[in-house]
Amino acid sequence: MRLDGGRGGWLSSAIMMFPHLFSPFTIKSTEMRNRIFSTGHDTYLPEGGLPSDALIAYQRARARGGAGLIVVQVVGVHETSRYTEALLMGTSDDCIKPFSRLVDAIHGEGAKVFIQLFHPGRELLGRPNGVVQPAFAPSHSPSERFKVIPREMPQSMIGEIVDGFAQAARRMAEAGADGVEIVASHGYLPAQFMNPWVNRRQDQYGGSPDNRLRFTREVISAIRAQAPGEFIVGMRMSGDEHDEDGLVEDDSVAIARALAPELDYLNVIAGTSATASGAAHIVPSMANSTAYVAPFAQKVKQATGKAVFVAGRINQPQIAEQVLASGSADMCGMTRAMIADPEMANKAKAGKVDDIRACIGCNQACIGHFQLGLPISCIQHPETGRELEYARKPPAAIRKRVIVIGGGPAGLKAAAVAAERGHEVHLHERERQTGGQTRLAQLLPRRAEFGGIATNLTAEAERHGARIHRRSEVTRDMLLAEKPDAVILATGSKPHTPPFEGEAAQMVHVADILAGRATTGQRVVVYDWMGDWAGSGIAEKLAAEGAHIRLAVNHHCASASIQAYIRFEQVARLHKLGVEVHPWLRLYGGDGRTVFFIHTPSRGAVVMEDVDTIVLNTPNLQEDGLAPVLEEFGIPHQIVGDALTPRTAEEAVYEGMRAALAV
Repeated sequence: MRLDGGRGGWLSSAIMMFPHLFSPFTIKSTEMRNRIFSTGHDTYLPEGGLPSDALIAYQRARARGGAGLIVVQVVGVHETSRYTEALLMGTSDDCIKPFSRLVDAIHGEGAKVFIQLFHPGRELLGRPNGVVQPAFAPSHSPSERFKVIPREMPQSMIGEIVDGFAQAARRMAEAGADGVEIVASHGYLPAQFMNPWVNRRQDQYGGSPDNRLRFTREVISAIRAQAPGEFIVGMRMSGDEHDEDGLVEDDSVAIARALAPELDYLNVIAGTSATASGAAHIVPSMANSTAYVAPFAQKVKQATGKAVFVAGRINQPQIAEQVLASGSADMCGMTRAMIADPEMANKAKAGKVDDIRACIGCNQACIGHFQLGLPISCIQHPETGRELEYARKPPAAIRKRVIVIGGGPAGLKAAAVAAERGHEVHLHERERQTGGQTRLAQLLPRRAEFGGIATNLTAEAERHGARIHRRSEVTRDMLLAEKPDAVILATGSKPHTPPFEGEAAQMVHVADILAGRATTGQRVVVYDWMGDWAGSGIAEKLAAEGAHIRLAVNHHCASASIQAYIRFEQVARLHKLGVEVHPWLRLYGGDGRTVFFIHTPSRGAVVMEDVDTIVLNTPNLQEDGLAPVLEEFGIPHQIVGDALTPRTAEEAVYEGMRAALAV
């Protein structure tokens, strides 16, 4: 075995680091080149219910990046399965050719392809033609989260849907897919039939455990009758649905044991779409431990003896290797890891672990975009979902001397991309560390991983050859002396106090507390104008330290601006800590230990007494003081991120990339 850097050295090294992860895995006659797979996940990239060029480019990038298997996002099997307008549909033979283009693109990069078959039952989001569509489920069991009231499926419809699964599988096989995956996870239709609290039918599809499994068994049997013998049929299922009326792990193990003889593999996860507590596990945030579903996967494997796939915060190859080495599973879903870094698998195989852009579990631009009706992306890697535009960076026609001012996310991304294109790049950061406001954000409860964005972007910039000058404040004289060809101004923003009538006992900003510049009294009002991580996070932090917290939110609820699944978790923690949440409030003024608010819908007064400290989470003010200097001396420049106007890290990184491409 050579480890001398010769032709085989890197591969041997990777095999030593990840012997299980980079071993092939075979189901029937289909061999996956490694144990890394991308789980089926919504992207909002389909067009007209079919794979678009953008979706093909997106999935091709992950296959090219080294994934062993791509599980393509859900494909509707019946007209009543249209849960969003961005759903892929497999209800007509007209879909075969478009899907074959997608499958061929993935196969062309060396990965195998399974395609998810889907019916949401009562879990509907879409409003075709602007109206709420009728939902159908095993019985009249309203969905708490989406407030959907379904109609009980007649047996004739059950037969149509079973046949819909079968015909969709046939079409996917004709398109060249290696297999299909029945989506019985997250409280969707098969899981609704399995759940006795949802399925209250009195016929052969309800009642006993065997009757409640009848629908799924008929689906599997119908698919087998339509698909070739070597075609793979698997099922995705949740273990613990994390709800009082949901399935728990013992239920799910029994279901897996009963269905395993009819399936080729089981793909396990957690949660349900039906409730806030369950939905938080559909795309688990950084508040959850890594690989936390692996123990359930091991139970399923021991109970069934079948191939078992697992996902759930497996965001690094080292973690996946541990899961595989323990025997908990045969394949590891590393979806967000490859959203953040499409080349993750190739980098791990080459032994370049430090070059991997690790997912930080923020959910902001992956599932967060989907829930806003936007195509998928990543706050660290805005190229994701935009592969047709930005997958390859054009080399600079003329090498320029570029100065980037500010080492937050915007400046770091600008420096990385400009250097990658061949420019001479100097980034100046006035603090001793790069990262900007992310260095404070990571100090909030359960937000430590968010600091990874600064670590990842700093490494990316340095790897491409950008020179980072720390404790280096750019001045007017420096700009004149340096004579840059271009400047990217990424100096960020600073806390700003809104108008306030009267006086307060003490008023501080969230940043003051996180930076250690201020402490609070025991009775605290957090004024959260933003409704983001910082307001609810500082409320959680101070409450956990023993303070009495009233959270005055200038929004309809706490954490309103945060991605929904993370909001559910955050609101739960605030409730458990006894934080008093007061929505719809605008700060007006104060008189010593009394604080006055305006209730925004009614315009009425709200008074809070006995207040020691007001903590402000209010809009920042851009720091763009060098802009007039750049204008005065005619230095070509662009202003990006918070220096342009305060927003989030996602906009900062995206604008940093765009600015670097424009130089």
